[in-house]
Amino acid sequence: MPRGVRRERRGQPAGQRRIGGVVAVLGGLLAGLGAVPSPAHGDESPPADSSKIERRALAFLVREVPRWSRENGCYSCHNNGDAARALFAARTRQLVVPQEALRDTIAFLSRPDGWDKNGVDAEFSDKRLARLQFANALAAAVELGVVKDRAPLRQAAQRLVEDQSADGAWRLDEVALVGSPATYGAPLATALARRALITADGRRYGDPIARSGRWLLGRPVETTLDVAAILIGLDPTEGPDVVRTRCLELLRKGEGPTGGWGPFVNSPPETFDTAIALLALSRWPDAKAVAPLLRRGREYLMSNQSRDGSWTETTRPSGGESYAQRLSTSGWATLALLATGRTE
Repeated sequence: MPRGVRRERRGQPAGQRRIGGVVAVLGGLLAGLGAVPSPAHGDESPPADSSKIERRALAFLVREVPRWSRENGCYSCHNNGDAARALFAARTRQLVVPQEALRDTIAFLSRPDGWDKNGVDAEFSDKRLARLQFANALAAAVELGVVKDRAPLRQAAQRLVEDQSADGAWRLDEVALVGSPATYGAPLATALARRALITADGRRYGDPIARSGRWLLGRPVETTLDVAAILIGLDPTEGPDVVRTRCLELLRKGEGPTGGWGPFVNSPPETFDTAIALLALSRWPDAKAVAPLLRRGREYLMSNQSRDGSWTETTRPSGGESYAQRLSTSGWATLALLATGRTE
C-alpha cells in the first residue's frame, strides 16, 4: 500500500482509499449511459476557457486512471470505471488521450470473467457494484468505438441480468438516502445498467430492459438523481410526457442562484449532482429550451475546478474525504462538460 494511503471508512466498497496530503484537494453518459450523448446545441456559447478546463481535467485523469492498478496491483471501479469513461469520451472528440493511459484498463474491462477476482481485497468487495461500474465503462467503450468486440460486453450483460431485482431495479447502497458518485444508488444504477443492456443487445435483453423501464417510471420523481435516472435511463420517446415535464420542472426549481444543482430541490449545488443534471439535460430533445440551464451548470462546474484539473469529491454527507469519490466525481464532471460542450 502506497505511503500516505489508508483504507476507506467502513461502508464503502473495497478498492476505495482515502488519501491525505498525497493528492491536492480536488475541486470535483455519455457513456456509461452506454455512450456520451450528442452535445447540446443551444443558442448559448460556452465560455471561452472551456477547452482549457477540459484539457486540465483530462491531464488529471490521464495521470490518475492508470495509477491505481500500477501502484496497487488491482483495478478500481472509480479509476478504471467512472474516470476511464471520461477518457473514452475524450478520445472520440479528438482530444489528446495517450493510448498508454487506457491500455491496461481496456485489457481488464475486456475480460469480465476476472472482475470478481480482482486484487487482494476482492473477497470483501461489493461485487454487484463492481460488475455494474465495470460493465458501464465497457459499454461506453463499445458504444464509442474504443472497443470493437461486443462479446465481452454481452458476457458482462448476462451477469448484470443476474443481479437485477425482481421488480426491475438494481438495488445498490440501500442504506443511503441518495446515491453518491461512486456508489450510484438504485435509481442511477438502474438507469446505467439499462443503458448497458441496450448497448450489449437490446433484443436479447428485452425483458430486463422493459422491467427496468417500468420501475423507473413507477417511482416518484423527487431528487436530482431521480430526474437523471429518468432522462438518462429512458429515451425521449419512452414514458409519458407528464413525467419528463415533471423532471424539467424539478431541475428548474432546484437550480442554484448562480447555476448548479444539489441532491434535493432546496440543497446547495454540488459537483456530482450538477454533472448528473447536465448529462440528463444533454438528452433533452429541445436543446434550445434547456440551453440557459446547461450554460449555468457548465459555469458552475468550471468555476469549481481545482488547479490540478480535478474536482472536490461529492460525499454523502457532504464534506467527507474519499479518494474513490474524488476520482468518480472528477470523471462525472468531465463527462458532463464533454457531453454539453459545442463541437469545434
